[in-house]
Amino acid sequence: MPRNIVVIFGASNILWMVFAVSQNVKVEIFPEDKMIAQIGDSASLTCSVPDCKSSLSFSWRTQIDSPLNGKVKTTGTKSTLVMNPVSFENEHSYLCTVSCGDLKGERGIQVEIYSFPKDPEIHWSDLPEVGKPVTVRCLVPDVYPVEKLEIQLLKDNHALVSQNFLELVDIKSKETKSLEFTFTPTEEDIGKAIVCQATLIIDYQPSTKTTTEKMQIYISPKDPVISVNPSTSLQEGDSVMMTCTSEGLPAPQISWSKKLDNGDQQLLSGNATLTLIAMRMEDSGIYVCEGVNPVGTNRKEVELTVQVAPRDTTISVNPSSTLEEGSSVNMTCSSDGFPAPKILWSKKLKDGNLEPLAENTTLTLTSTKMEDSGIYVCEGINQAGINRKEVELIIQAAPKDLQLTAFPSESVKEGDTVIISCTCGNVPPTLIILKKKAETGDTVLKSTDGAYTIHRARLADAGVYECESKNEIGLQLRSITLDVKGRESNKDYFSSELLVLYCASSLIIPAIGVIIYFARKANMRGSYSLVDAQKSKV
Repeated sequence: MPRNIVVIFGASNILWMVFAVSQNVKVEIFPEDKMIAQIGDSASLTCSVPDCKSSLSFSWRTQIDSPLNGKVKTTGTKSTLVMNPVSFENEHSYLCTVSCGDLKGERGIQVEIYSFPKDPEIHWSDLPEVGKPVTVRCLVPDVYPVEKLEIQLLKDNHALVSQNFLELVDIKSKETKSLEFTFTPTEEDIGKAIVCQATLIIDYQPSTKTTTEKMQIYISPKDPVISVNPSTSLQEGDSVMMTCTSEGLPAPQISWSKKLDNGDQQLLSGNATLTLIAMRMEDSGIYVCEGVNPVGTNRKEVELTVQVAPRDTTISVNPSSTLEEGSSVNMTCSSDGFPAPKILWSKKLKDGNLEPLAENTTLTLTSTKMEDSGIYVCEGINQAGINRKEVELIIQAAPKDLQLTAFPSESVKEGDTVIISCTCGNVPPTLIILKKKAETGDTVLKSTDGAYTIHRARLADAGVYECESKNEIGLQLRSITLDVKGRESNKDYFSSELLVLYCASSLIIPAIGVIIYFARKANMRGSYSLVDAQKSKV
């Protein structure tokens, strides 16, 4: 609002209040002069006519007939306007009108409001650290009217910066104001006080709120110092104690960790001292001491070496420990130990002795043959001892020397027994499958060790028999044809024995017929006599 409008408005208020004081009956109002109320609080105006002996009535209104924004309570000779809570709508000149019988009277009062509810707040752009610029901010929330506000920042009772907020605004509102100051802390600032002070002029009287904070000045951890007892070079089974210290403010928290092969760190301890007992080779490596506080981190490394005899000897075979004859293979050996072990390759002989082959990490065999199969030995050797590892190399070849036979012959007669047998000269043995071929489909035979027995051969058993021998490298096929012959002529079916039996049967059958005939006749006569029967024919 322009300043000239404020002056005119203020003058009209005074004239209005002077007019409102004129009365025929004495009216009292409390407070007498004006009211200063804080937004959000509860406030009340009381109008009374203690000398009225007649009928009495009260009414309240604002200068410009705005809503009262309050509740009126009238009891006897008093009337109270209660504003709860006080808000911007309550900033008016209020008029209390009284009727006492035929007499009337009025009394006016001005209500002014403000907002200054909280102490100032101190905020930092970062943790204050020695040697690094930092900004401190004094914040005063929910202030009205801001044109009557002053903020001041002090350090150890010395003013750093201050500001008045004299701007006028058209809209009534609570505002948050702040004041900032940037400086570089030193060690001398440790423990000194930062003061944020806000002053609001209320009814020409200053109201001051203050917040004081003792500065916590930080110092980032300085280079850690490591001590190792007894030494960084150790023997397997030894113990070692490592102590780390680092300066900073506040005092850094010390931790110990070990660097892993993948670059990560394995946390070991949150104490300044790390003790390792019964050291092993895998305890060798880089150990890290780290000092940490709220403003920084610093670290120091130390390397421990544990000397041990060769151990954990390993062998890798490329492409595989099972190979096809004629291919090449690389066998690589590694062994842990300190100092680094020397590698020696040998082949184990049948008598158990070792045949030295090479002193390289990698042993290469080219154009392998089946006699290269066997057990190969890698030894890791240093001054402290020997450690060895074995690997078995298997050289395979595709099936060969496959033989398929029929016993006693590939040509048999019906009723004979025949054995079909398949053998392979490979070492190790290959898979053998016997089949009987047919146009309608092959039949897999149930063989034992590559042999299939046909008992009492029939004509249907004749045909092509196939042997299939295969392994991971390849396969080989062999086939034979079995011929099953029938009997050569009919005499084979009518031997001399059968002929005798045939003749005997030709005589017996008629005789049996004669006996049956006479038996029937005897039955007809009631008796039968072989003698009488013969006589009758003479």
